[in-house]
Amino acid sequence: MNAAPSQNVTLSINYQEIINTGFRRGASSLAKSTLRYTPTHFKSVIAMPRHPTKIVSSEHLVSEASAELSEFEYGLIMAGNAFNRWMVRCMSAAGAKDMTAVEVSLLHHVSHRDRKKKLADICFVLNIEDTHVATYALKKLVARGYVQSEKSGKEVFFCATPAGRELCGKYREVREACLIETLRESGLSNEQIGEAAQLMRNASGLYDTAARAAASL
Repeated sequence: MNAAPSQNVTLSINYQEIINTGFRRGASSLAKSTLRYTPTHFKSVIAMPRHPTKIVSSEHLVSEASAELSEFEYGLIMAGNAFNRWMVRCMSAAGAKDMTAVEVSLLHHVSHRDRKKKLADICFVLNIEDTHVATYALKKLVARGYVQSEKSGKEVFFCATPAGRELCGKYREVREACLIETLRESGLSNEQIGEAAQLMRNASGLYDTAARAAASL
């Protein structure tokens, strides 16, 4: 007859090593280290104090002067991709399929305050450097009947059509039902959201300044 299994189990986890190395060594670190575990002190193991760990996507860029900047950049990449995906999915749910994130943001800004806008002003407000990207997206919106263009002298002005404004209204309905409701359940306060928005605007200026410095090298 086989002996009864022991209540002691060996887990291949070394928390300090995970803390020290972050996510660099992953599963290989777990497989090489051990921790004695018994069911009676499982909760005390889980409750071990967690030391700050920088979560980054490009370890080779981490600077001793500001490891936090790399952590911020990883969050920025994740948030940017998530936001672009959200805009596309929300617009699709509103009824406009196959619209890119650039087209969605341009349609909303062209509809902003129901005023005609020049291409240069649109790119300036949205911080779009390549005007050709905006021009191509606006042409697609014009072709779909959501935006109309009007030439005045040498300038071309853009404004939303009734169909474009109606689509923005449907987008708002989906946004309220999905995004705003998720925000309420997230525990994030409006004050925190406002502080994050200010941080993002400041970061935009930081990277624009650095980009100009890099262009001068």
